[in-house]
Amino acid sequence: MQNNLNEQLNISFIGGGNMASALIGGLAGKLTAATNIWVVDPNPEALQKLAQQFGVRTAPQIDAQVAACDVVLLAVKPQQMKQVAAQLLPHLAAQAQPPLVLSIAAGIRAADLSRWLNGHRAIVRCMPNTPALIGQGITGMVAMAGVSPQQHAAADAIMRAVGATVWLDDEALIDPVTAVSGSGPAYVFYFIEAMQQAAQEMGLSAEQGTQLALATFVGASQLAAQSSEPVALLRERVTSKGGTTYAALTSMEQSGVKAAIVKAMQAAAARGKELGEELGRD
Repeated sequence: MQNNLNEQLNISFIGGGNMASALIGGLAGKLTAATNIWVVDPNPEALQKLAQQFGVRTAPQIDAQVAACDVVLLAVKPQQMKQVAAQLLPHLAAQAQPPLVLSIAAGIRAADLSRWLNGHRAIVRCMPNTPALIGQGITGMVAMAGVSPQQHAAADAIMRAVGATVWLDDEALIDPVTAVSGSGPAYVFYFIEAMQQAAQEMGLSAEQGTQLALATFVGASQLAAQSSEPVALLRERVTSKGGTTYAALTSMEQSGVKAAIVKAMQAAAARGKELGEELGRD
């Protein structure tokens, strides 16, 4: 690992899907040169597209050169992780300076990944979300004890290429992060769908309903993000006693909407924990 982030990091991506592509787009030519980035994927079409779009180097399988990078970022499906770790292990073991390993796979616990990599401890587990595809993501991150300060800084810089980062002291909190922000975009889309449906049922066109719902969500989110006041206070200011907003929120409360959302997110966190246990079995 280089001593200074201003130097050129060598990064290898195992997996060339959407999230890897988003990260490469944020990194190439900014944090590091495109030629310092390797992408490994069995799909030749995916590799060709990434090479043409970003100028990165590609390989159909993990080899010594890929494992010799400063950072190895695992961007494969959780179900593939154990197999990928087995392919990476012999090349990793041959390195005089073991690389930092970043995992963005949901449910894969750092301890299990470390075990599959024969005790490798320089691991950072990350939980990004899909707005990373437009540089507006947020990633929950937790580092194992073997991660050096330089590697910690490199991991943060890499994930900041597609949005904000939140560092955690306890890996158990990754499951709540998954429930809040990892799965969170789906909740937002679900609510937007409901607004669109209501708009059409009340006589607006599909196009008008979509335009109104999307603009409202974007505007309200930006207002909340830029305001120093609590979200609850912002909500209260829109809610005049006996007015239209009051009628809507009263109906939601009577239907248990808030309680249902909280319960749903708790279910997501519980499933995240279950996945970790299921995928971590030998």
